[in-house]
Amino acid sequence: MIRLLDIVFSVSGLVFGSPIMFVIFLVGLVDTGSPLFIQERVGRHQKPFKLVKFRTMKKSAASVATHLANASEITTFGRFLRKTKLDELPQLWNVLKGEMSLVGPRPCLFNQNELVEARQKLGVFLVRPGITGLGQVSDIDMSTPELLAETDRKMIEQMSVRSYFQYILQTVSGKGAGDRVRE
Repeated sequence: MIRLLDIVFSVSGLVFGSPIMFVIFLVGLVDTGSPLFIQERVGRHQKPFKLVKFRTMKKSAASVATHLANASEITTFGRFLRKTKLDELPQLWNVLKGEMSLVGPRPCLFNQNELVEARQKLGVFLVRPGITGLGQVSDIDMSTPELLAETDRKMIEQMSVRSYFQYILQTVSGKGAGDRVRE
């Protein structure tokens, strides 16, 4: 049922959001010269996939976990995209392709060894990573790998259609900061 909801919402979001995404793409061209950010992440069963987002940082920014990123590298337009969560819209393509879900554990980088190990122990990689989830709406980021993995596991165990919608609504309404860049 969750996969069906993912398909319906990702197709709807891509179709109805395409004018907004086109404008963001054009502004991003002016802002950084490269409006899309593509990065290899750890997916379901630890299979690599290319996560797509709108670029919010300068092209020269280090490719590190968000909590380790330098806040001064975020562009003015990037701050707006992050605050409104519009930078996440291209991930609807990842959802449609089946690499992600709307709700699930945020996909980490392969070099986040502690988090990868903690998630592996708890079976978190048995599900698709998500755009949002319990960690994001609870202000738990990747800087606390054990806590995040435990939170991910709890979310997976308690996942239902109702909680799926709750996490999405909480995210859209601005609850939590999830993987934020530290100032």
